[in-house]
Amino acid sequence: MRIGCIISILLWLFLLPTYHSLPLCTDSSWPIQINTTLSFCGYTGSTCCNATDDSAIMNQFTAMNITDSSCASTIKSILCARCNPYSGELYTIDDTLRSTPVLCNNSTSDFCTTTWNTCENVTIPNNPFSTTSTPAKLSDLYSSSSDFCNSAGGPVTNETVCFDGLSQRFPPKPTNPTPGICIERLDNISFNNMAPHPDGSNRIFLATQSGKIFLAEVQEFGQALIYNNSNPFLDLTNRVYFGYDFGLLGLTFHPNFTSNGRFFVSYNCDSTSTPNCLGKCSCNSEIGCDPANLGTDNGATPCQYQAVVAEYTVNGTSSSPSTATVANTNEVRRIFTMGLPYTSHHAGEIYFGPKDGYLYFMMGDGGNTGDPWNFAQNKKSVLGKALRLNVNEMPTQDEIDSLGLWGNYTIPSDNPYYSDSGFRPEVWALGLRNPWRCSYDLQRSSYLFSGSTGNDNGSATVDEVNLLTKAGNYGWRVYDGFNLFQPSWAPGGSTPPGSINSIFPVLVMYHSDTHSNLNQAALVAGYVYRARTDPCLYGRFIYADLYGYDMWAAEEIPYMSGNFISDRVNYTCTDNSPIPCTFINSTTIPAFSYIFSFGQDNNKDIYLLAYTGVYRIVPPHLCGYRCMLDPYYSSPALAPSPV
Repeated sequence: MRIGCIISILLWLFLLPTYHSLPLCTDSSWPIQINTTLSFCGYTGSTCCNATDDSAIMNQFTAMNITDSSCASTIKSILCARCNPYSGELYTIDDTLRSTPVLCNNSTSDFCTTTWNTCENVTIPNNPFSTTSTPAKLSDLYSSSSDFCNSAGGPVTNETVCFDGLSQRFPPKPTNPTPGICIERLDNISFNNMAPHPDGSNRIFLATQSGKIFLAEVQEFGQALIYNNSNPFLDLTNRVYFGYDFGLLGLTFHPNFTSNGRFFVSYNCDSTSTPNCLGKCSCNSEIGCDPANLGTDNGATPCQYQAVVAEYTVNGTSSSPSTATVANTNEVRRIFTMGLPYTSHHAGEIYFGPKDGYLYFMMGDGGNTGDPWNFAQNKKSVLGKALRLNVNEMPTQDEIDSLGLWGNYTIPSDNPYYSDSGFRPEVWALGLRNPWRCSYDLQRSSYLFSGSTGNDNGSATVDEVNLLTKAGNYGWRVYDGFNLFQPSWAPGGSTPPGSINSIFPVLVMYHSDTHSNLNQAALVAGYVYRARTDPCLYGRFIYADLYGYDMWAAEEIPYMSGNFISDRVNYTCTDNSPIPCTFINSTTIPAFSYIFSFGQDNNKDIYLLAYTGVYRIVPPHLCGYRCMLDPYYSSPALAPSPV
């Protein structure tokens, strides 16, 4: 073993100048690639404008008829910022969409004041900083430079992406070393799903892969979880097919759970033995696939096993959803049922978008070596995709039949392929192999992290973390990580690399860089750490190897650029753990056996869900790690007691 060897995974995207990690347009889509230069705005390569958009901006500028050349040049650059590949950040995508980009207004760059000084007394028809079309000077709209920059500029503290007149400028982010991650063991039961209680309390929901969901109370550091192991919140073991890649795979609560009591589960069932477990086969004529050509897989026939998303409720079990301790055992509505072609790569994560309130459902490529039928790139297949569903409106039977829906949901009208007859309308992103775990950054909802395992290629196998965006194509199986991929068997054909705009990973984990003695590895994606418990972890994305020997913390440099650098971190268990930890051989590494997933509670603390139990990240000094931002070290020493 090579425990303790610290290896930095440098983000390969720095070596690929035509690609960046998280460019994002104002409609949340990935920028396009153009081979020419826009005639008016001058952008080339990665941009959020095509020739039509460029022409529209030129016409808008021409109609302004700005007589002052300096002001005209300034306004042109501001209008053309919409073509910037980071315009989603420049136009403050997480708030109300602005008509102009956030102008730099800080000590590093003060383009906002420059704009005021240049255009203060210039009459501008259809002034972009005005809410009317009446010709106006900036001085007609604002009383001073300060007044103007309070509206048009960003914070003076350098904490946001802003436009400096030429391009985006990223805020600086101080780097604080992470000495190590300290954890405690809260329980010794194996869970693979966790969700915070929607009421904001200190309670969490924990689910086993076999199909039981428990409601637990989280206590202070040093105290174990409180829950009744003999009284589950919901028991679905009679419906869930439990196997290596099968089981209860996802759990999420409706954004309005505290008033409507709705929640959703994702699981697998066996159509040969379980009632109400039969949906349309994912291998069908619509995608040019015949189940008879698939053969058997580990003794299973094609589409014997099904992927299910079902709705349940706590209504009727308590006076209010927040006080409910058990759920109604009757299924309310079947959202989705689909037969799976093979016995692996089912993903199964479900979650609600923090801004749009729609249900996202992650589907793997369906399994078998190298996605032989090319499901992940097949536009009419939902395999290897991120799906976006509206579960707040019921479809009519005509809609179900005409659209070939997989259950009771409707299609959001702003789905990227809503009006594209060549695509399944449910698809939000594609080119995914097995997106096992996903999470949003609590501070930036445009950052959706998704981990995925790579194709087994011995020591060269690479797993990846992607930042998912609307209409994004993440390359599988055209690419595996950063490399072109060609399967040994491809009856479903292949997609030419030049036909897609592949989005490459922001982070990778090479199996050769892990320390498992099993000659295996699998990346498990975690969360961006936003708790105050360990201040040296704050803002870093945490992820691990399934086999429990390695953990990483990735930092975004520059902050908000989408570029990440990752370091393997030390970790151990505190002596104050409420349930004593066991360790691997003679090391200080906790014996997880397997790390199935991560979780996050309402206090933003991070949990590890392992085969050997539930673990929580605690203050670093409890393990002897010296984080200089830890209040334990920065607080004044206690005065001696009087004699």
